[in-house]
Amino acid sequence: MKTEVRFLLAIFLMLGVLVGTNLLFPPIPPEELPLDSLGAGPAVGGPSSADPTGTGDGAAGALVPEIPTSSAPRLPSVGAAAPVELPTDPAALREYRITVEGPLYRYEFSNYGARLMSAQMSEFEALNREGLVDLVKEGSGGYMGQKLLVGSDTVDLSGVPFTVEPSNGLTMSSRSGARTLRFVYEHPTSPFVFVLEYEFNPDEYTVGVRGTVESGLERPLLLTDLGEGLAYSEADSVGESRTMAYVTNNVQEGIQSTLLGKAEPTIVEGPLLWAAFKSKFFVMALLAGESDEAATEARYLGGVIVQPTETEGVVRVASAQPLSNDGSFAYRVFLGPQEYALLSSLGQSMEEVNPYGWKFFQPILRPIVSVIMTIFVYLHTKLSVGYGWVLVIFGVMMRVVLFPLNHKAMKAQLRNMAVQPLLKEIQTKYKDQPEKLQKEMMRLYKEHGFNPLAGCLPMLLPWPVLIALFFVFQNTIELRGEQFLWLPDLSAPDPIYLLPVFLGLSMFLMMYVSHKSLDTPNPQMKMMMYLMPIMMVFIFFRLASGLNLYYLVANIATIPQQVWIARERLKMKGKPPLKMKSE
Repeated sequence: MKTEVRFLLAIFLMLGVLVGTNLLFPPIPPEELPLDSLGAGPAVGGPSSADPTGTGDGAAGALVPEIPTSSAPRLPSVGAAAPVELPTDPAALREYRITVEGPLYRYEFSNYGARLMSAQMSEFEALNREGLVDLVKEGSGGYMGQKLLVGSDTVDLSGVPFTVEPSNGLTMSSRSGARTLRFVYEHPTSPFVFVLEYEFNPDEYTVGVRGTVESGLERPLLLTDLGEGLAYSEADSVGESRTMAYVTNNVQEGIQSTLLGKAEPTIVEGPLLWAAFKSKFFVMALLAGESDEAATEARYLGGVIVQPTETEGVVRVASAQPLSNDGSFAYRVFLGPQEYALLSSLGQSMEEVNPYGWKFFQPILRPIVSVIMTIFVYLHTKLSVGYGWVLVIFGVMMRVVLFPLNHKAMKAQLRNMAVQPLLKEIQTKYKDQPEKLQKEMMRLYKEHGFNPLAGCLPMLLPWPVLIALFFVFQNTIELRGEQFLWLPDLSAPDPIYLLPVFLGLSMFLMMYVSHKSLDTPNPQMKMMMYLMPIMMVFIFFRLASGLNLYYLVANIATIPQQVWIARERLKMKGKPPLKMKSE
């Protein structure tokens, strides 16, 4: 059973119990788009089976068609129709890796195409294999390869040898400050120079990218290969596959997310603030850089090109960006965890890369998730406690905040119970006079403040929070690998299933206290008292242990109120029945 289906079943069951209890006590009745939509000029043509990275490694599904097979790109200048041969110096043709290492990451680039071949996260262990999390898929040919679109021609730079400075890479500590890795490609015979610079900060996951194109060409369009999606890193690969998506932030239309399993060949038109690949806990995003040309499209990404590969369910994505008038370009690349505070600091609503909840429910859930994550991070930072204790504090805090509403709902239940004998008397007396019955019931409601929904509606308010927490625990890296008591990972199910059992016991205790205080025990209520906790254990045992922990704490914090209302019910047994005020 899918996790989302299991959770939905739990929601419906709990809502059924909540509404049913209040009604019983008291009872009352694709086609590909032309590339010129990105501002690239005339359409380039149909799709090609050429290698999208230009490396010849067999990855199918070119991002742009008509890629020359020679390693030296075909330049669309007059008199240069034929490709130019590479230099014969073996040293210039040798491919090697350049390593950039800091406290947070370890990157490997190839001198061919300046492509990112590996992006290891130093603070995160992979849970599906030994070693660190690596965001780049093995055998993908690398990410961040560059191409230029000039009219109807393509200049493919993803497979040509660059000169690298420093050639031995970079090793940084927290005190190193920003360092730059510079890639330069000069065409052997034509006046074409492509300069690409990566700026790394040792304590940041954001990489600054800037470069220039010196060619005399008329303002080409830059394509940056974002690859085939992020590599798997979680133990539950099936669950992780359901979170794999590419996400864009359109200036006018906002956030749009597409699961990779449902992706089709298309062009996502700009202007875009950013484009990203995400997995369950990590993200690779290309964010539009600041530009002095405030009034031009160079400030934004022109769009995103999505092309299929030979592997079913796998697509390759490239972002398109117009160059400035002087041939320069700049953008940022974020490679790292989906930490809420970290993504928020990037601006441009980057924290919304994780589409919490079902699409139709996102407008409601996103503000709630934002508040919840702000509270989580604040408690974790200010109190210097782990997220397990944050959940305990948050569960108690929610009950304290909702105490006035819950108290009001419980008092309404007591008031409605007191009216029940009088309501039954009216229904019996006027059962053959519908109009008179309706009139007397309305008078009863008015005189005694009877409202069948008064005890139900306030209790529904915590449900959006519970639903939001489900998605927070499913997709928030702050809880990944977070230990609490015997729980090794708050984002994963309890390995010994003890917490769901405690949750079921807490629910049984709440229902038992409520049931024992009834004047006339209801057989249906008694059956639910035993069946409902068992069903909840079955449903919750595969959900995140953090969600189980929060719900358990919230239940325990509610028991004192349940005891209070049970005592009040017992006090009512000795009181005389209510009468109509007009009698």
